Amino acid sequence: MATDEVDRSPSERVDVCVVGAGPAGALAAYSLAERGHDVVILEAGPRFSFEDRLRRMEYSLRPAHDGLEVWEMGGDRDAYASTGPLDYPLNDVRVKGVGGTTLHWLGYVPRYHEKDFEMDSRYGLGEDWPISYDDLRPYYAAVERELGVAGVEDNPFEPPRESPFPMDGFSPSHSDSLLVEACEELDITVHSIPQARNSERYDDRSPCVGYGTCIPVCPSGAKYSADVHVAKAEAEGARVIDRAPVQRLEHDASTERLEAVEYATPDGETHRQEARQVVLACGAIETPRVLLLSESDEYPDGLANSSGAVGRYLMDHPLVMAFGIASESTRQHHVGFSTSGTHQFYDHEEPTPGSFHVGFLNYAGPSPVEAALSSGDWGDSLVSDVSTEVTGHIGTEALVEQLPREENRVTLDTSQTDDHGNPVPEVHWSVGDHAIETAEAALEVQHDILETMGARVTWSTDPRRPASGSHPMGTTRMGADPETSVVDARLRTHDLENLTIASSSVFTTGGAMNPTLTIGALSLMAAEYIDEDL
Repeated sequence: MATDEVDRSPSERVDVCVVGAGPAGALAAYSLAERGHDVVILEAGPRFSFEDRLRRMEYSLRPAHDGLEVWEMGGDRDAYASTGPLDYPLNDVRVKGVGGTTLHWLGYVPRYHEKDFEMDSRYGLGEDWPISYDDLRPYYAAVERELGVAGVEDNPFEPPRESPFPMDGFSPSHSDSLLVEACEELDITVHSIPQARNSERYDDRSPCVGYGTCIPVCPSGAKYSADVHVAKAEAEGARVIDRAPVQRLEHDASTERLEAVEYATPDGETHRQEARQVVLACGAIETPRVLLLSESDEYPDGLANSSGAVGRYLMDHPLVMAFGIASESTRQHHVGFSTSGTHQFYDHEEPTPGSFHVGFLNYAGPSPVEAALSSGDWGDSLVSDVSTEVTGHIGTEALVEQLPREENRVTLDTSQTDDHGNPVPEVHWSVGDHAIETAEAALEVQHDILETMGARVTWSTDPRRPASGSHPMGTTRMGADPETSVVDARLRTHDLENLTIASSSVFTTGGAMNPTLTIGALSLMAAEYIDEDL
């Protein structure tokens, strides 16, 4: 089998083997390598050249190409099944490669609120996390410095902070100012959105130069991606093996510790990487899949699954949007990210509706050619129509809280296999009544804002069929009780004493905030515990 010249043979037994080179794995690996530990990172996908990003951006703009092609997703390697009442677009959610999903993410990094850790105590919903917001506060501050977060301390609803943002925030757009006027009439407080995107040069990375293609690729490197910390881990002595999908985890004779991580390479070989500690950091879909694939006589239901919770309680953030045409020009250009929104509806007294936050989309609308082709008019009438349709676009979005539900889960689909003959992940996702009621409340707020500013609402999401916010969470959840959870408060599995899971899969509940900052904070916390063990 043809391959490249990269040495992908295993190292001698290392201190830590990290599975996954996305934000969780990269931050954990860097933190441990910086402390002097011998670290190997195994990544299923390839390394992508930074110099190639401009070509990938241009590729993404051409209508002949599928968005998945930008980061080379698809085919047998990435096969999956979606069997729930709503299609779950898994390959739109993830990227396999050094940098992981942060290669194509949007870059919003709010902190979770205090209530997100206390859903059962406050509302009798879901479960409480075994840790609190205060436990994560120092790690939130640390990960903001590591990623480089641009923000303004103008959000009266956010939880308490201990230090300023590392960079000044981005200025609001002109369309934001139009929406702010409407919000003032409705007594809605608007504030900035923190971004893992450089507003100035930071950490030897460029400031944002306005390509506007944040999803799916930032050619300048201003938007943070986890390959930054993979490189930092390598500079501290860590070794990265790319194109090395993990096949299974092997436990020792005691059944209480992992002994090795088995991985495949492009030459058709299979290797065993032995390690004293293992960090599983490959996202909320692949993490339970690896555990389920690692069944043995002693663990017939998969590793770390004595509770039966591996793969269960899959959550995402249902996404609902509302678009309209304003009566005046919004002077809109495709910015690529939102600059303002509101968390006013996040903390709430009653259990339902739940939390949601609204963002103002810097949406440019269709091109003049598209607008002209869709209009049935000619002459001056066409000019008037196109002018309005092109310059007046306005839009809002909201992420919605979804409760953990046992039936929402990741299992193995044995009817189809990946390129190494393993069953593919089967994803079952539905939203539930709590999320639907919350989505209806979010859409009501969005419609009120657009109509108050004089916009004509042209389309909005069906709250019973929301899009996925591309934030899978909860499939190896954290908890104090080994009978109902997979990992403990330090993210170590209840069943295996040297296996730590650093991923959104450990979230006990999902809140309605973008999860990456919390993923990073948890990863830094977990690395400290592993350092103590070593």
